[in-house]
Amino acid sequence: MFRRFAAPLLGLVMAGVVAGSASAQDHRQNAPGEFDFYVLALSWSPSFCQAASERGNSGRGIQTQCAGRPFSFVVHGLWPQYDRGFPNYCQRPSPRLDRKVMTSMLDLMPAPGLIYNEWDKHGTCSGLGARAYFETTRKARAAVKIPAEYLELADTRLVAPADIEDAFIKANPGLSSSAIAVTCDSKRLSEVRICMSKDLQFRACEEIDRRACRRDKVVMPPVRGG
Repeated sequence: MFRRFAAPLLGLVMAGVVAGSASAQDHRQNAPGEFDFYVLALSWSPSFCQAASERGNSGRGIQTQCAGRPFSFVVHGLWPQYDRGFPNYCQRPSPRLDRKVMTSMLDLMPAPGLIYNEWDKHGTCSGLGARAYFETTRKARAAVKIPAEYLELADTRLVAPADIEDAFIKANPGLSSSAIAVTCDSKRLSEVRICMSKDLQFRACEEIDRRACRRDKVVMPPVRGG
């Protein structure tokens, strides 16, 4: 999926498809900067790494995230959204992403291929230059506090998605249940998605919330090395 590595990285966590089919487009039709809000997608890295191991994936992009220092929640992306649907690939070809900008984000998004892909697919829709887009991504991440119990999770947990939501709401004043959605695969926690206005304030997002995980319980694998 990513242009730098053959192995998909984090894109298999729904690949940024958070608001229905890309064909269900808003009348603005992928015009850069013309969108309603952002979704900050935080991927649970141990789930990604465990799923990759089960599939036998061990490409360079996988190793960058899964064989290095332990990660808990990592940034999958900051996605411009319409109230119904979402823009993507708003400039073709996309402006080339400077390598220095890419490396500056590796602490939050521990995979070069992911960063390049997020710029091409989502960053080009923000109406911002690459440096400003990733600075905005960093600010959005800084605005969200990860609940303490998930920072160094040492043992596998079976948790209710609603309990994960509640933990984030408790840790982040102003965040409501209508502004957050937990997603999952067939058994594991995948992501926590938080809706934010263009000025990075929490805001409701009915369509994102509707597409949350419906399982009673999901597995949270432990942080590597935890």
